[in-house]
Amino acid sequence: MSQGQTKLSRRNFLFAVGAGGAAGAAAIVAKTVPQAQPQPVLTGEGKKKTRGYHASEHVRNYYRTAKV
Repeated sequence: MSQGQTKLSRRNFLFAVGAGGAAGAAAIVAKTVPQAQPQPVLTGEGKKKTRGYHASEHVRNYYRTAKV
């Protein structure tokens, strides 16, 4: 090994592999995450008139799956 070359130590190699993997994962996630669409604001008669607790289908599914 000549003096001009630097020796890549095990610690530096593992750091480089970890940083490269994290950067690759972040790039994949950034491409695949859908952007949230803004919901239209309902005013006046378009508003739903709901008050209090309503046991909807997704609430019943949650309770069903949360049973111990």
